[in-house]
Amino acid sequence: MHTISAKPPIFRMILIALAAVFFLSACSQEKRENEPGAEVLYERAKDALDARRYEQAIRLYQRLTTLYPFGRHAEQAQLDLAYVQYRANRGENAIATLDRFIRTYPTHPNVDYAWYLKGLVHYSDALGFLRRLFPDQIIDRDQTSVRLAFNDFQELTQRYPQSRYVADARQRMVFLRNTMAEYEISVARYYFRRGVYLGAINRAEYVIEMYPNAPAKVDALEIMTESYEALELNELAADTRQVLELNLEDTPQPEPESEGLFKKLWPFN
Repeated sequence: MHTISAKPPIFRMILIALAAVFFLSACSQEKRENEPGAEVLYERAKDALDARRYEQAIRLYQRLTTLYPFGRHAEQAQLDLAYVQYRANRGENAIATLDRFIRTYPTHPNVDYAWYLKGLVHYSDALGFLRRLFPDQIIDRDQTSVRLAFNDFQELTQRYPQSRYVADARQRMVFLRNTMAEYEISVARYYFRRGVYLGAINRAEYVIEMYPNAPAKVDALEIMTESYEALELNELAADTRQVLELNLEDTPQPEPESEGLFKKLWPFN
């Protein structure tokens, strides 16, 4: 007695699969033909960006890079997408877009801008709105973004020293360096107040070694002097105080108290 298989013959399965592939391909082609061209999408996205309609611009740039992943517009669209993500406070998305651009187009003529923008994203995250309002609280924040921003700007200045973004990046690096040094000073003072004098000395020495040109170097020498005195290491205290006095002679007069910590860290007009 013969049984009838419930499964269709193999050639029918092949035909069904081919038909499905053909149908999906036709639908995709029809949808692609109804889409505006890369140039049109790029202009629409740029108009949205110029009008500060950031969410709309993000959607249009993403649509452009998805439909037209190759070509001049696709490359520039990735940079523009990262910028608009930055302006829309989507820092993580902007960093991901920039990392992808740098990996994909390492020799692109605008790759220096990608490094600069990446630094700006981390820099903005390091400060934040509240930090700009209350600059005296900068050193109490997480330093991760500060270090990332410094590293990004450093990559730019080392890889592309002739870039037009280098001058601004270097100024921001000075501010970031001063911020990192001031953070270490705050930790050293914390140790000193609690009688952990060796910890305070180690932190102060770290500032002098890693940030020799930062204004915090004077504070580091003061902490070291007072810590040596507290430990009754009088000879070391006297030697350190002598170095401190020499540095004080070369240090400009401090800004008025009203200028705050921000002015101290950012020594530019």
